[in-house]
Amino acid sequence: MFSIKHQYIQRDSGRVCTERLYADAAVKFLYSHAREHAPAIFRTITSAWGSSLLGYLNYHTILRKRAVFRSIGINPDECVDDPNNLDTYEKIFERKICYWECRPMPEDPRAIVSPSDSRVILGSFYETSALRLKNKFFSYEELFGLDKRQWLNAFLDGNFAIFRLTPEKYHYNHTSVAGKVVDIYELDGNYHACNPGAVVTMVSPYSKNKRVVTIIDTDVPNGSRAGFVAMIEIVALMIGKVVQRYSEEKYDAPKAVNTGMFLKKGLPKSLYRPGSSTTVIIFQKGRVRFAEDLIRNMFSPGVESRFSKGFGMPLVETEVTVRSLIAHIVDIR
Repeated sequence: MFSIKHQYIQRDSGRVCTERLYADAAVKFLYSHAREHAPAIFRTITSAWGSSLLGYLNYHTILRKRAVFRSIGINPDECVDDPNNLDTYEKIFERKICYWECRPMPEDPRAIVSPSDSRVILGSFYETSALRLKNKFFSYEELFGLDKRQWLNAFLDGNFAIFRLTPEKYHYNHTSVAGKVVDIYELDGNYHACNPGAVVTMVSPYSKNKRVVTIIDTDVPNGSRAGFVAMIEIVALMIGKVVQRYSEEKYDAPKAVNTGMFLKKGLPKSLYRPGSSTTVIIFQKGRVRFAEDLIRNMFSPGVESRFSKGFGMPLVETEVTVRSLIAHIVDIR
């Protein structure tokens, strides 16, 4: 899967883009050679210790800011802080943006919004759904935790969206819906890469990586009325951790997310530190309808996707921005 390029569709323009895959040769060696021939090295690198060491070496390097901004496509005008102070990859990675100005949110109260600047693929657990993806990116039971029977039953036959954040992206996660947190817990795991070639090679890595699961009840006063919604924040190679820091006013007075807390839609919830990473949003059966352009793009012909090639079915990502529309809530009478 590493021998082919990986393309996605830019949502606003409809343009097909080829992704610049960071450290693709190194990830290819790790997953195509070391995993088979040097399993001890592979386990060390994808462990918490190995991932943290790689992250430190990569993200604490002093850099030439303007050259980096240009090369990876970051707009310094979006940044809250003075771009001159963003003098390491880690600081760029953890940057804050003026999302209230540069990432507008739909006014429609029925809109469900993207949690991140990312590339998204949609799926369903329902057997007859055209979006059915079973055990491709994750194992359903493992993702929630094998002992979480309440949530495994609640989201049975539901729909999901996978948001893949690449290293240059803004790495705060925002809330996709409004509602009350009824459960939040962490599951231990490894730190596998989110490179599309590695995902296809590893098979269901997202449910094997360390992750934080947040269950939000949106059928409460002032909630989005979309039933239970699961937000799963998944670490990856060179990601240190997921830091919960919910803010109701820009980035001011961040708070840890706890059970019983009400979360408003479209606001910062957490921060990945640092590296590429993935957020999965899961909905209950029949409660949402995904945006038509995102569905249409997934099946676009002539787009060279490593996911399509590896899984033997059309799977083309669309690049979306945080707080942009991804779905509408289905009215339940």
